Amino acid sequence: MIEDEGVVIVGMARTPIGGLLGDLAELAASDLGGIAVKSALSQTCLSSDSVEQIMMGNCLGAGQGQAPARQAGFKAGLDENLQATTINKMCGSGLQAINLANNAIVSGEADVVIA
Repeated sequence: MIEDEGVVIVGMARTPIGGLLGDLAELAASDLGGIAVKSALSQTCLSSDSVEQIMMGNCLGAGQGQAPARQAGFKAGLDENLQATTINKMCGSGLQAINLANNAIVSGEADVVIA
């Protein structure tokens, strides 16, 4: 990364907010995450192969299976060698994912991270 360029957000999407036993009840968090990742990536000129890491917040992980962030990446069509981290900090999960993604880019650990 060229230091003068800094870190930029090139696309964004989020999962919808549903109600208890509502319209989204049949979808797993990784299904919703996969849709959001695919949507955010479609707003960019980046290929899915350029994504090096995915970091996602998921504060109620019970029953979600192993590594919801990794599962969301798979459902969005990202590479199986992708580094994935699921963060559970309750309400701060999403913001912590953004902070960790920023740190990975600033440190030179990665160039393209989905948070």
